[in-house]
Amino acid sequence: MLLPLYQVDAFSDRPFAGNPAAVCPLTEWLPETTMLAIAAENNLAETAFFVPKAGVEQEYKIRWFTPTVEVELCGHATLASAHVLYRHLNFQEPEIVFHSKSGPLRVRRAENGMLTLDFPARPPQPLPRHPDGLTDGLGATPLALLAGPDLVCVFASEAEVRALRPNQVRLAEVEFRGVIATAPGTGEIDFVSRFFGPRVGVPEDPVTGSAHTTLVPYWAERLGKTSLHARQVSARGGDLWCDLRGDRVLMSGHAVTYLKGEMELGEM
Repeated sequence: MLLPLYQVDAFSDRPFAGNPAAVCPLTEWLPETTMLAIAAENNLAETAFFVPKAGVEQEYKIRWFTPTVEVELCGHATLASAHVLYRHLNFQEPEIVFHSKSGPLRVRRAENGMLTLDFPARPPQPLPRHPDGLTDGLGATPLALLAGPDLVCVFASEAEVRALRPNQVRLAEVEFRGVIATAPGTGEIDFVSRFFGPRVGVPEDPVTGSAHTTLVPYWAERLGKTSLHARQVSARGGDLWCDLRGDRVLMSGHAVTYLKGEMELGEM
């Protein structure tokens, strides 16, 4: 069995930056164990699989896998999937609808090629206690903690976020899907972040769209503005142009194809 495979650098307009995602367009779902095995073989933060939605033209169902687990929401691999549809699979409509475990996710393409994700907002709530292992895991003590799907750790400066050198074993003991470190930005950048997910097989995610569904509501309230320019300051780095629209977060960025090929899976 030969299946197409693309690798796309999301939230970047050039190769070797942003967040690499594998994208596997399918006509029908593979067994879950096979999709997880493919994701483990790819060894990227996320591998996305999508299939046409039965009875609905131009809409798709999408699923995402880290090398170890399936996740309920992923931004960069959704951006990468939309890029594959527009760039390689001749999708012509102005908007793509992906149906996921987190509800319908829409992606629009601008004339300049930038893609905009429309995701649910997931505002964080203050967390008064420090989870076990957090300070040892991060190697630093945040100014404030907030709880969403991920643990948000607020620092005073970008320099502190960049300087973090986590102990991944200790950080994996923190009982959240991921740990986000964030701080105010400088100049044109409103805020910065990094994302660590050792509990789901991702020591550090280069650019994390799903994390911004929590970060954007927080920084919009704190900064008193709804349009924000965010930068994830991982080694690869990436920029997101974000808007808070009520209970939705819009995240825009570029994507570029790194490779395309075929997987040879043998008889299944």
